[in-house]
Amino acid sequence: MLELLKAGGWLMFPIALCSIAALAICVERGWSLRRTRITPKHLVAQVWTWIKNNQLDKNKLKQLKGSSPLGEILAAGLVNHVHGRETMKESIQEAGRHAILSLEKYLNTLGTIAQVTPLLGLLGTVIGMIDVFTVITIQGTGDANALSRGISEALITTAAGLTIGIPALIFHRHYERRVEELVTAMEQEALKMVEVLHGERETLKG
Repeated sequence: MLELLKAGGWLMFPIALCSIAALAICVERGWSLRRTRITPKHLVAQVWTWIKNNQLDKNKLKQLKGSSPLGEILAAGLVNHVHGRETMKESIQEAGRHAILSLEKYLNTLGTIAQVTPLLGLLGTVIGMIDVFTVITIQGTGDANALSRGISEALITTAAGLTIGIPALIFHRHYERRVEELVTAMEQEALKMVEVLHGERETLKG
């Protein structure tokens, strides 16, 4: 590996750093964006049980808010339930926007890596070809080792840039799609809670 870095020239080092950062982000987002962590099953049912048993207090709301992103959204709606259905929905949507920022953490960096690494590889290609033509200009085509060194540098950096950039782009799109799905699921669960509470209030009035 070290020999490959040396053969590719100095641009291989920023490409290697990009590869390390991309791998770290992919692992971290893969762990953080698990559905069981973001939208735990039966959380809405648990909240509804608290409501029916008159157990929903400040401690329960604090516990709910800290349990998961979905819990944070549900807590935002419950805090404002006394202000009516529309206010609850607005609070849920606002909390959802904040949740998106948390879920999209590091994804901009991953997208940047996906775009930059192929460009670094292309830059390495240009630099390698410049070296080749410089050697040809000064020494002619007789020095095969010098020519092959420049061509090798060009090909290695291009291959390395694409090898990092393509997976980074794939994972970036994948995690963006997962965030969209998780946010939609959280909003649906929260709005379901709003509808249930609204129906219960209507029943009590009747």
